[in-house]
Amino acid sequence: MTTLHHEHPVHQHAHGAGCGHQAVPHGDHVDYAHDGHLHREHSGHWDECEPAGHTAHEDHAHTHGADCGHETVRHGDHVDYLHDGHRHAEHDGHYDDH
Repeated sequence: MTTLHHEHPVHQHAHGAGCGHQAVPHGDHVDYAHDGHLHREHSGHWDECEPAGHTAHEDHAHTHGADCGHETVRHGDHVDYLHDGHRHAEHDGHYDDH
């Protein structure tokens, strides 16, 4: 899965501990959920941290939902579930890795 490098052009808010936005571990960095999308710090600016393409999470027997026990993150028009160090989103009968 490749993440696009798309700079968030006007981002005056500095994310960090106690900033009020949900911190989401994502590989080697932390994303912050803000206004329905995810931001990450990169070389002195903030990037949108969005996956490129479609990556299905294979062999995902667990069904996510309101009482599944996993933290949720609002992401655009859907909800992602934090699970095993990454985000899962329901899509066409399976879960995608985000």
